[in-house]
Amino acid sequence: MGAQAHGQAAAAAAAAKAPEGPEAASGFGKDANYANLQEHQRGSLTFIGKVAVQDAMFPWDPIPVVVTCSGVVRYRTEADAKGGFTIVPETADPMHSEVAPEAGNSHQVTAGQLIGCDIHASLPGFKSTSLHIANTDIMDNPDLGTITLRPDSEAAGTVESATTTTASPEAMKHFDKARSEFQSGNTKGAERDLEKAVQIDPKFADAWYQLGKLQEADKSPNALGSLDKAVAADPKYVSPYLQIAEQAADQKKWQDVVNATNQALKLDPEGNPQIWYYNAVGNYNLGNVDVAEASAQKSLAMDPQHLAPNTEQLLAVMLASQGQLAEALQHLKNSLTYIKPGPNRDLIQQQIAQLEKAIPAGSK
Repeated sequence: MGAQAHGQAAAAAAAAKAPEGPEAASGFGKDANYANLQEHQRGSLTFIGKVAVQDAMFPWDPIPVVVTCSGVVRYRTEADAKGGFTIVPETADPMHSEVAPEAGNSHQVTAGQLIGCDIHASLPGFKSTSLHIANTDIMDNPDLGTITLRPDSEAAGTVESATTTTASPEAMKHFDKARSEFQSGNTKGAERDLEKAVQIDPKFADAWYQLGKLQEADKSPNALGSLDKAVAADPKYVSPYLQIAEQAADQKKWQDVVNATNQALKLDPEGNPQIWYYNAVGNYNLGNVDVAEASAQKSLAMDPQHLAPNTEQLLAVMLASQGQLAEALQHLKNSLTYIKPGPNRDLIQQQIAQLEKAIPAGSK
């Protein structure tokens, strides 16, 4: 299906493997006052909250915020540059209930289904407090409170590079200016100030990383070199490895993809959907199908919003190559519920047609 078609990662398999619904997975059904919730419901429900960072600089990159029900990821979002985050459960139209999913949409996660779940921030090198979505006053007060992140001295890797605390004042001045410019939409100005920061302090890993990301967005041939300099300056710095894996995948350098993702997972064993996805892509193209399938399943289970929607398609290819045609077909059909119209969706429909012809009648 092409490496570029897989350029993102996603997680619909978690829903596909939970046919009994989120109530069975989370264990909150018996405690939730659904009658009261439905009686007072008006349109869409939204939860809000904030992430605060103590004893460290607030990260430049968005902070992932994860909602889990009995350990199963049900929703992912991100905190913005000021720490605010929003959870917007899916809805049908205002005439339909938020409490029960719309018929036929097994992937829909409603506000009522998130009652009893927990929320934490996921940031390598930090410990997170958690919040609980209680079954009280959610109609009157959607503010869930504040999640606090504190540095974890025992973590193998971190998104807070040690070189940031030792950077020279002049380099830090340009770094802070670049961050402000980036947040205001002036990416060219941000890139210029980051270049100045690394000229002043060539060991400034965070500046190299942010510069590499901007260069990558501009399709600059210097991007990979900047990212490599970031990890060379600070081997415990987790953040650059995803961009390195993406660059390597674009160039079909599969061993480099696996090397980058393996190193990221050594530093941050939990990983994230994108890292596990690229690990699957790299291993699949190297012929390590069992490893690739396990990594794809992990990616799927971590991203119920399908923020990177090609992992399930990749998993279907692997299953089909092993003769598991019916399961591959189901994954492809699942992916049609979230893949947007375009060439990749057209390809999936063609693959579905091919599998339906190959599967004996009565086996689908």
